[in-house]
Amino acid sequence: MSIELIKPPRSLAVVIMAAGKGTRMKNPDLAKVMYDINGKPMVWYVVELATKLQAERIMLIVGWQKQPVIDYVSQAYPNVEFAEQAQQLGTGHAVMQAMTALKEFEGDLLVLSGDVPLLTEKTARAHIGYHRATDAAATILTAELKDPGDYGRIARSDDGSVQKIVEHKDASKKELAIREINSGIYVFDKQKLFECLLQLQPNNAQGEYYLTDVFELFWKNKWRVSAVKVLDPVEVMGINDLQQLESARATIAARTTT
Repeated sequence: MSIELIKPPRSLAVVIMAAGKGTRMKNPDLAKVMYDINGKPMVWYVVELATKLQAERIMLIVGWQKQPVIDYVSQAYPNVEFAEQAQQLGTGHAVMQAMTALKEFEGDLLVLSGDVPLLTEKTARAHIGYHRATDAAATILTAELKDPGDYGRIARSDDGSVQKIVEHKDASKKELAIREINSGIYVFDKQKLFECLLQLQPNNAQGEYYLTDVFELFWKNKWRVSAVKVLDPVEVMGINDLQQLESARATIAARTTT
């Protein structure tokens, strides 16, 4: 009779990117993540989600108009830690700011965006669960859109794992027909992520470090990249302008009345 070894539960840390200026929000004096959604700043919904997931560590990456963000979050959630992204040099650069503080942490790292406040606990738990069930090095939360627009497309292998992320500008006609897109929300094996972050280069017109560039290094190492599709695409909607802010307010209001 064989004895199946039960793996110990993995620890979870959460990094929330919240350093952005939010130029299209039309108020340079207010950090993007501090815009109000039904009585709470946008960032509250994301930190609250991380808290519900019982993350061992929660790190908020702050930057533009950082002090009001720090003041509010530290009062509401004293356990949250902060790291500053003084220059906004891309999503990869944002996560790099957490590397020193999380150097000794071992486990999974969930990367969230402070301007994506509609993600539910149920979806986040399914995302983390699928990551662990498939023994992946990274797992991308995706969405299927009727019109994928300029989003990066998810190209899958026969076994369902992610083969590559195709940027809109680089996509063939066949790839443009793919409607599954990258939401920008990820779970990583922390050790593997940090190993690859150190190898990132800002080889693009913007001179930025893109978090998505780590996946090329994952595939090079033959590490599995999984993907799980969100049931309701509204959950991964980013708030980039006042119209989307109003839409988020309506969604939150509808949830609280059902």
